[in-house]
Amino acid sequence: MELILKYFPDLTETQIEQFSKLYDLYVDWNSKINVISRKDIEELYTRHVLHSLGIAKVIQFNPGSKILDVGTGGGFPGIPLAIMFPETDFYLIDVIAKKIKVVNEVAKGLGLKNVKAEQKRAELVKEEFDFIVSRAVTNMPDFVKWIKDKTKKNSTHEMKNGILYLKGGDLTEELSAYQTVQLFDLPDYFEEEFFETKKVVYLPLKYKA
Repeated sequence: MELILKYFPDLTETQIEQFSKLYDLYVDWNSKINVISRKDIEELYTRHVLHSLGIAKVIQFNPGSKILDVGTGGGFPGIPLAIMFPETDFYLIDVIAKKIKVVNEVAKGLGLKNVKAEQKRAELVKEEFDFIVSRAVTNMPDFVKWIKDKTKKNSTHEMKNGILYLKGGDLTEELSAYQTVQLFDLPDYFEEEFFETKKVVYLPLKYKA
């Protein structure tokens, strides 16, 4: 928990309490339904919570905006972002029902009112969102195909609406087709070794008139 306060010192009492509860909630639910590897659960705050919050270093979501988390797994990056932005609505989806059960139980345990989680494929989502977030569920071209018509036309943020994707390694080839892509290196924000090759990939989505 100290790790979160190190990089986000201005949290409210409620946020501190919610971030503090995350570990016990995930340890408890992970023992019933395995969504995080045993090695990773010990490093929950670095590898999952802080990693998810890399997006919060790149953008401040506005109150009332809507965010879709595709392939959320156990709730990342959606749950930490929902704690960080309590006035923003988060819709977390995954195709695996047991993972969504964990997400719903964790959200309930934290008292998060701004999270909705469902077992659903991205292609079947009918709503539109300001941003779509994810943690490396597939390569970018496939991901764009899944969600290309799911962002709102008008942006209320300084950044245009689009994708904020957490990914590591060399992405040159994978992103070569996108002229407007921007990369934010997480070592610019976090000093832990885990983030050495990790990035937030920002891809604004173009619209057909």
